[in-house]
Amino acid sequence: MTFMKYLIPIALAALSLCVSSNDAHALDGSRPNIVLVMTDDQGMGDLSCMGNEVVRTPNIDRFYEQSTRFTDFQVSPTCAPTRSAIMSGRAPFKNGVTHTIMQRERMALDTFTLPQALQTAGYQTGIFGKWHLGDEDAYLPGNRGFDEVLIHGSGGIGQVPLGDFPPNKENVYFDNVLLHNDTIVQTKGYCTDIFFQSGLAWIKNQLETSDPYFAYIALNAPHAPLVAPEKYTERFLELGYDKGTAGRYGMIENIDDNFGRLMAKLAEWNSLDNTLVIFMTDNGATHLSGTLNGQRVKHFNANLKGGKNSPNEGGTHVPAFWYWKGVLGEGVDIDALTAHIDIYPTFCELASAKLPDDVQDFDGRSLLPLLTDAEATWADRELFFHCGRWPTGGRDDFKFKKCAVRTERWRFVNNGQLYDISADPSETTDVAQTHPEVVASLRQSYDRWWVSLTPLLVNENLPRVPPAEQPLAIRYHNQLKEKGIPEWAPETL
Repeated sequence: MTFMKYLIPIALAALSLCVSSNDAHALDGSRPNIVLVMTDDQGMGDLSCMGNEVVRTPNIDRFYEQSTRFTDFQVSPTCAPTRSAIMSGRAPFKNGVTHTIMQRERMALDTFTLPQALQTAGYQTGIFGKWHLGDEDAYLPGNRGFDEVLIHGSGGIGQVPLGDFPPNKENVYFDNVLLHNDTIVQTKGYCTDIFFQSGLAWIKNQLETSDPYFAYIALNAPHAPLVAPEKYTERFLELGYDKGTAGRYGMIENIDDNFGRLMAKLAEWNSLDNTLVIFMTDNGATHLSGTLNGQRVKHFNANLKGGKNSPNEGGTHVPAFWYWKGVLGEGVDIDALTAHIDIYPTFCELASAKLPDDVQDFDGRSLLPLLTDAEATWADRELFFHCGRWPTGGRDDFKFKKCAVRTERWRFVNNGQLYDISADPSETTDVAQTHPEVVASLRQSYDRWWVSLTPLLVNENLPRVPPAEQPLAIRYHNQLKEKGIPEWAPETL
């Protein structure tokens, strides 16, 4: 199913530079540097290359034109679950991640993480931005395989009651307090700029060594609160949009400028020939409506149903653009059903990672066959989605609430609605009555999946942590008392 064909008919010249089938094993063990840029709450319709006529994203648009694009790439409906799937190669609930708060965002400690796997292959690893898989010391990225760490706490900057650093409730997204490796630091500037600049400075240092690297630039933008520098919001305010829309689209245009600088620096450093760069988002869009000159308007969502925290396509279908100069095809669409759980096994094959015997079972597949040949045989599959977020102790009552099963053709939603995505990607017509055999089959598959999760839900029924007892709040106050909070800035490039 070609997403662009059915939803957004944009005429782009496809360049046939794909790796030939004779080079089927050329990518295996090729050990490229890897830069994964993932934004937060940015949907399929939040880029001009995807058809949005309001926001301008020329740098990502150019990247899109040069990339191999997964046109049917699926993630989880919310933040922490997607991050857990990427870090583990398996469905997020199997890591105990069934929420974004209430200690249910903590990734199970027996998970052998993606950066740990890459470290076995000699990779240096760095994270810049949002972790959101646990704030207690054992769960933090520095103890889960990352050599370099610059992160905020909890699920968002300023979410102090949920675990972010106390000062970040003021002047949200500017001059933030962050965790740099083992030290809490005071930064200066807009958060997205800081995360990109820090990632670039670290990358530059890695290029002076012989080791490959993995840079995970995991932005908190354009997650609410919808705040961007004034120069990025003024155009939308002048057009007559509400402050929230102006903030959100301004955040996206700021991301685009930073992404353009990232690509320019990689080119300047002659690094693109041996670097895989990926742009993707973590779930569907938020703030899907606003006002224009006082009148209510719906924002472009690529004709998808639902947004963040939805079991429909708009909650889980996201952009996924992969670029490796001279290696991957430019302007190539891969229409196979793919997902976040596929990233871990793909990176492991690229890097020749040496996994331990007791590594968790993967739900994902390596994408190397498709990256080698967009038309490669790719068996149909069943992907399972659930928004989670049930109240404490309420798992069983929520089995069929905000859930879905997806195959190449079908999307089965909430144990009742069935959509033929191949013919109806916008999910306008429920065809459950005319395909009872499909409904029965997918319901049985979902039942088996749900039962399989029970022994792995290690974070259920835990108490809510009061703000003063949040791990990073305690750490902040202890450091402030003992040695203060030093100012820190990334190296100037």
